[in-house]
Amino acid sequence: MSVVLATLGWLSFGIAIILGLLLDIVGLFGNWIILGAVTLAWILSGWQHFGWGSILIMAILAGLGELLEFVLAGYGAKHFGGSKGGMTSAVVGCILGAMAGTPLLPFIGSLLGACLGAFVGAALYEYLQQERSPGQAIWTGVGASLGKIGGLLAKLLCGLLMLLVAALTFHYGQ
Repeated sequence: MSVVLATLGWLSFGIAIILGLLLDIVGLFGNWIILGAVTLAWILSGWQHFGWGSILIMAILAGLGELLEFVLAGYGAKHFGGSKGGMTSAVVGCILGAMAGTPLLPFIGSLLGACLGAFVGAALYEYLQQERSPGQAIWTGVGASLGKIGGLLAKLLCGLLMLLVAALTFHYGQ
């Protein structure tokens, strides 16, 4: 019976890891799922397979992934000619767009909503507040969207680094 439970446990662990990476791709909380799965595996295995150091490094990476996801949208807006207000509007647009898109199309809606929100937030701010031409405002919005996509890739990279930390620090039990 213990072999069956162990097999089911590690299978659930693997599914949680895959789910976490998929959630990262669409801008949701995947790295926290990965951290939770590793922490739960550590606890349920009697504190055998991982350690506090691994969990701490993975928590830092999960937080870094979230930070990069949102900051890079603002950076994209700035890099494409936006103002500080355009950067802030891109980040706010990301959050609002993701919140609006998720109920419409679960999973993919958050990604589309965040990218569209970054675009609209930056472009509208630049057009209305900075009195930029429509072309300049749209260009800034494109930068914000590209920055958001870069942020999602950075978040996914942090998730993959978390898995690398887990693999390199895994201790075989008895």
